[in-house]
Amino acid sequence: MSPLFRRAVPPQDRLVTLIRKPGCHLCDDAQVVVEKVCSELGVPWERKDITEDRELYDRYWEQIPVVLVDGRQHTFWRVNEDRLRKALGD
Repeated sequence: MSPLFRRAVPPQDRLVTLIRKPGCHLCDDAQVVVEKVCSELGVPWERKDITEDRELYDRYWEQIPVVLVDGRQHTFWRVNEDRLRKALGD
């Protein structure tokens, strides 16, 4: 859809979810990016641990860390700050 016809979603109505596991250095790196971008844009975010949720484990264990934007998979393994910022700006 053309950007002219998209309606901007207010930041507080967005949600970023970081799915991670303990001891994962890529997860730590991803969290730094998520915290930074969400803080700057005023977007809430949450962290979920795959070791505490069997469904998340079964779905994402090979892709950790995974970032969801509004419940949809945005990326995995490495989080690009500019790409996340753009996704949250739509």
